[in-house]
This record gives sequence, C-alpha cells and structure tokens, in this order.
Amino acid sequence: MDTVDKFTVLSQGELTVTGRLVDASNATLYAASSLGSDSITCIYKPTAGERPLWDFQEGNLAHREYAAYLISEAGNFHVVPLTILRDGPYGYGMVQEWITIDESVDLSTYFSLDLPALRRMALFDAVINNTDRKIGHLLPTEAGELLGCDHGVTFHSQDKLRTVLWQWSGQALTSVEIAQLESVHGTLNDTVDLSPYLTSEEIAALSARIESLLSQGVMPTPNPDWPAVPWPAF
Repeated sequence: MDTVDKFTVLSQGELTVTGRLVDASNATLYAASSLGSDSITCIYKPTAGERPLWDFQEGNLAHREYAAYLISEAGNFHVVPLTILRDGPYGYGMVQEWITIDESVDLSTYFSLDLPALRRMALFDAVINNTDRKIGHLLPTEAGELLGCDHGVTFHSQDKLRTVLWQWSGQALTSVEIAQLESVHGTLNDTVDLSPYLTSEEIAALSARIESLLSQGVMPTPNPDWPAVPWPAF
C-alpha cells in the first residue's frame, strides 16, 4: 500500500479502537482504520483525552503532532509516521500510522550511537523544539529506517529543547542538513501553512530557530537555563 492509499485509508476508513497504551500520560488508543479490504493499524489520540499542561495551549497537542509531521515532510527528514487529524469514536484528534519496531535493537544503547538516522532526528527535534525526545520515542524498523513518535510537546516559542540525542552538539552542519533547513524555511507560510495549528508567535519562533541554525552552522547545544535531557529518559 503506497502513501496515497495509506492516507485515504487512514483519513476515510472506519476507526475502531481495540486497546489503550496505559503508560502514556494522555489518552493514547490502539486502533485500526479500515476501508474496504484495506486496513491500517494506528494510534488515535483524541483531543478530549489530553491532560492540560502549564506551558502549552490546552487542547492543542494533536495539532502539534500534525505540525511535526508537516515539517518532517517539508524538510525531507521523513522521521514522523503518516499523521492526520480527523474525527473518531471519542471525537476529534490525531491519528498516526502504527510503526512496528525492530525488537532486536537494544534502545538503551542504540540512542547513544553516532548514526546518520539518529543525527537526522536530532536536527529535526531542534527545528520543532521538541521538549520530550525520550529513548522510547525512537522507532527503528526492521527495514533499517528510524522514525519517532510523541511530538505533542513541540513548537514552544521559548527554547525548550530536551532530548537524549546530544552526541553531535556543536558539530558543523553538513551540506545536506543545510539544504533540509533551507527547504523547511522556504515552505513556511507558503506551501506549508501552520497557522491553523500553532500561534503566530510559535510560527515566528520556528522560523527564527531555523535561521539561527543556518547562521551558526552547527548542531544545537543545550540551553543552560533548561533541563537538557527529559525525565525519565526512557
């Protein structure tokens, strides 16, 4: 099933909830979206199940998950599974394709390796200002790809980058990375309109973060005024 077909099934199929991820802080439901003979296993996060956060707009985490997917695609990062916004059995929310991870990968050591896929994720997190890149949010697949999940606490207008991926801190950006940043920056407010999902202040901060990365030419370094690593790290 190609991406176009997956989008159709995920957005138009009948959404059936079959379970819940009990360790998640917000309602995270295991579901399937079925259309005709096609079915996609997915994660469904209804807005009604979001817990209010002191530093993020209430009822807005699903929008941030979707905005993260849009930025991932615009910058050719391709690190976020297919994500949409739609209605479901428990109301409007985010629906994301379920990714089956490679169980042979030991995430407790994998996250600290110097791998291009992990570095790409680290740069993506810097762009979206991810405040919660835990080890368990990394999804290495049997095909050798790396995707990530749980991008609800992102795009804050203040520098709140908090991640387990700091092994390239201060290293010079590559030509490919510079091209990715330029691609994202060039699409903002043009082909990628984030105004339905983020505030104007957050969109301006996103643009400023990208400009800062390009002008400094290096991978991000920790903010001395903010915890660099999420807790718990896994």
